[in-house]
Amino acid sequence: MATATATASARTDERALVELQREHGPALLSFLLGLTYGDQQRAEDLLQETLVRAWQHPEAFDGPYESMRPWLFTVGRRLAIDARRSRLARPAEIGDGVLATTPDPADVTETAVAALDVRAAVESLTPEHRAVLVQIYFRGLSVTEAAEVLGIPVGTVKSRSYYALRALAGCLPGYARRRR
Repeated sequence: MATATATASARTDERALVELQREHGPALLSFLLGLTYGDQQRAEDLLQETLVRAWQHPEAFDGPYESMRPWLFTVGRRLAIDARRSRLARPAEIGDGVLATTPDPADVTETAVAALDVRAAVESLTPEHRAVLVQIYFRGLSVTEAAEVLGIPVGTVKSRSYYALRALAGCLPGYARRRR
């Protein structure tokens, strides 16, 4: 019971806190909005947490400075930094929309459809391009090994694989690489 009384007495007076919020709240919120890149909700959460810290530390009101503003801004800035570090330490959250469009790994129909698309796309290539891709991607040979098997120079294997992949990118749905 004695610790509860000591803790309650170590809090800032409610009227002083209201005055602090009225005097410095708008400027602190504006400052925190800049730190959160305009995220109103985060800035308001940080403002509230800063005021909670002021409530928990009445000794800050008795400091040697004329205004509480530097103390509040320092606490708010440190809270913003801590919150950002905390968010960056966790993996990014995804919404339900991503999950709804992600195919089920147990569903073999997606794999079968993709295999049919790849097969049709590979069959649409010229025989020379198809032969290079079969050696490199389906049989797992290196460029040098594919050149030996096909009896053509290494540079030709590289060139044919490049142009074959470009042709595949054009005819496979959802495969085309984004240009930078």
